[in-house]
Formats: sequence, C-alpha cells, structure tokens
Amino acid sequence: MNLHPVGILGTGKYVPERILTNADLEKMVETNDEWIVTRTGMKERRIAAEDQATSDLAYHAALAAMEKAGVTADEIDLIIVSTITPDTLFPSTACILQDKLGAKKAAAFDLSAACSGFIYGLATANNFIATGMYKKALVIGAECLSRITDYTDRNTCILFGDGAGAVVLGVVPEGRGFKSFELGADGSGGELLKLSGGGSRMPASMESIEGKSHYIHMAGSEVFKFAVRTMGNAAEEALAKAKLTKEDIDLLIPHQANIRIIQASVSRLNLPEEKCMINLPKYANTSAASIPLALAEADEEGRIQEGDCIVLVGFGGGLTWGASVIIW
Repeated sequence: MNLHPVGILGTGKYVPERILTNADLEKMVETNDEWIVTRTGMKERRIAAEDQATSDLAYHAALAAMEKAGVTADEIDLIIVSTITPDTLFPSTACILQDKLGAKKAAAFDLSAACSGFIYGLATANNFIATGMYKKALVIGAECLSRITDYTDRNTCILFGDGAGAVVLGVVPEGRGFKSFELGADGSGGELLKLSGGGSRMPASMESIEGKSHYIHMAGSEVFKFAVRTMGNAAEEALAKAKLTKEDIDLLIPHQANIRIIQASVSRLNLPEEKCMINLPKYANTSAASIPLALAEADEEGRIQEGDCIVLVGFGGGLTWGASVIIW
C-alpha cells in the first residue's frame, strides 16, 4: 500500500480569560511566588469560567485551526479530542464538539493518554489519513484541569491550568509532514499520577467525595524522575526512526510540565535554549493541551518556517510517553 504523506495544515489555540497568578495562590495555600517559580517555572495559569467546559475550549481552538488551514466543517472527516477532563463520560467531548462545529460527516471520539494524549491523537489521525481512509482530521488537546484540582493541596494546585490547542491534519507534499512517532506506556506506574474517583472501580459516593478521590493525586518526585528519563529517550528514538539526528532539530516543543524537566531535555539533546518553545510561565501544565498550545503559539510567533524539523515530546499519567518528528 502506498501511504500518503501527512502533515499539519493549520494550528489554533484558546485559553480562558481568567488568570490565576502565584500571588493569588499565596492567599489560598501556604506557598510563595519564589518557591513556585524556582521549582516549576510557572508564574500564572488560566482558569475556565463557570459556564465553560472542555468542549467550549476545544471549540474555539478548533475554529482557529480550521481558519488557518482554510478548511470548513463539512471537510472534516475525523475529530479526535485528547483529554482527561471530558465534559461527560459519555457522550464523548469529541461528539459534543462535532455538533458545535456542525461537522456532520466526521467520525468522533475521545482519547485518554493524559499529557501524552495529543501525540497519541496525532499518531492515530495520521494513520487514518496516510491509508486514504480519511482526508482531513481535527486533533485537539483540551483540558479543564481546574475542575479536578484540589486548591487546598499546595503540592498540586500550583501546577495546573486550563486551555486547548488544535491542529488540522491532511495530505502534504512528499518530503514534508510526520516522519516518525514513538509511543509508549508503563501501566505499572499508574499509581504515581491518578484520579481514582468517578470510574467503575470507585463510583462517586459521599465517601469518595470526602476522601478527595475526584482530584488529581501525584507522587511528584517519582513522576519527575520518570519524566527526565523518558522525555530525552522518546525524542532520541523518534529522531532515529526518522533517520535524523539532534543536530537536525530546528525547534523542540516539549510538554510544559516543569521548567527543570524541560531544561533536562534540552541538555540531553544538546540544544540551545532558543531552539525550545517554552510558554510554561503563562499557562502552567495543561496536560493534553500543553503541546498543541505551545505549537500554535510558536506558529503564531513565526518561530516555525517551512522545511523546519520540529520535535514534539511529552509524558503523562498512565504512565505514558510520546514523541513525533515533523518536517514543516
């Protein structure tokens, strides 16, 4: 079978208006700006309005990506929403989004791989288009992490924010587009980063609510070690699959989880800092939205030129990881 070359036709992003600063957090829990910035690099994060859900953030990001790509809703064949904060368990956020967009011809489903979800979504949509089954796909990473964050827990409440990033995928000229994907998982580490309540194992109850089982729980130091090890490995594996080297990278777009993890990845790949996209100080960790938000912002700022070699890399709960090499 001859596979079509697949690439990104347009990017888009959306973040809510409300800003939660480190100074705001100082009034909520025992912490301070210097401590947060030193350990995470975060200065502020966006918080969805009360009447906003994940599909609303995804909708605005999707519209921006479709406009950039010059694609209408009728042309979209597939919608994948990568998220761990769906509007509802079902229907999927992707189906809710399909209706909002009026993309009546599109198949739609959600994908759950936490912070690696966007790269998992890209790999999935890439295969649909490469084989000729579909022509145009929307892949969105969108999260309302504020809804599952315990703002009395100083270890986690400083880390997370809300937002969405989107891309339209389609066939591109030979030599361009996705050159490789590296996906992985280690379910034995699932306990390190989880939300226990609300599923079939622990349905919602007074006990689960009182036990704060519907909030993010994270073993921070263990996740940090996993991330530092995994991010560099995944990027190097993806480059090797693409028959490229670290010297070929024009821009690294990593998951925006922690400035020290990003710096370790930059050092591992021997990159100057200007070759790494960082918007962590403004948005904090937005899970599946993190990489597409950074990608769209880099595109907006003119940091990506035609023919550039772009490396996307992330890690997340599951535990999961993913990386991709794109020739723009």
